[in-house]
Amino acid sequence: MTILKTNNLSKTFGKFTALAGVNLEVEKGEVVGFIGPNGAGKSTAIRVLLGILKATEGDVSIFGMDAWNDAVEIHKRVAYVPGDVNLWPNLTGGEVIDLFVKLRGSTNQTRREELIKKFNLDPTKKCRTYSKGNRQKVALIAAFSSDADLYILDEPTSGLDPLMEIVFQECIMEVKSEGKSVLLSSHILSEVEKLCDRVSIIRQGKIIESGSLNELRHLTRTQILVKTKQPITGLHQLKGLHDIEENEQGLFFQVDTDELDNVIKFISPFGIVKFESSPPTLEELFMSHYEGIKQQIKEWEE
Repeated sequence: MTILKTNNLSKTFGKFTALAGVNLEVEKGEVVGFIGPNGAGKSTAIRVLLGILKATEGDVSIFGMDAWNDAVEIHKRVAYVPGDVNLWPNLTGGEVIDLFVKLRGSTNQTRREELIKKFNLDPTKKCRTYSKGNRQKVALIAAFSSDADLYILDEPTSGLDPLMEIVFQECIMEVKSEGKSVLLSSHILSEVEKLCDRVSIIRQGKIIESGSLNELRHLTRTQILVKTKQPITGLHQLKGLHDIEENEQGLFFQVDTDELDNVIKFISPFGIVKFESSPPTLEELFMSHYEGIKQQIKEWEE
């Protein structure tokens, strides 16, 4: 069941195009990572999803309703956490959490108390005294205390220490297990890799790749460490091999995924003693796109 869907979403500001034909989907019970560099269009897209900005072109549907025309109804079932939370300075953290939770019609005090303890927040302090990390905690506790069906999170762990990031990740897995959906925009690629079922990469207002991590692994190379009984000869002549290095641990190299089978067949006769392969990380996938951009720019300049 599709919870969120954009179809050819575009947004312009005068002559500037912030989003150009963005297609994005989030299914029920799915965590989707939405990644890209600063200025790529992530926050603009999220503001359109929330009904804060009106799309210039295209359709935006959440729970089968129009994101702009039905924003009030949609917000009853959506929890949103921005990357830089601003709170009422004279209210306490606990009062702000209660306000947000009541706005969604939720009254789960047990869940509220459990999250306050998990995130190690003092809810009696005025919001003006909170650090950035504590303001994020208030927003996250309010979001996860609510009975939402869709969580839209835009750099939600900004300002949190590593221990609190682990708590956040636990909360994501809990809501996922309950069949809730999450759209997670994050610069912490290891976090996205750990939590997300699928990833959409946005660049210059366009989705350039979308799919599961396994589907996206074709975009880069696999790291190989191999040690053999006899020295390997002729390896440099094989197709798809890169960055070959040798040290006391063995022979290191990268191989294009579609050439992996041929490489293994070639080295087997030398007597494999040790063989380790590491699939590409999300960070490597992400950076491979931007290496491509750098190369294009270089070619243009030349």
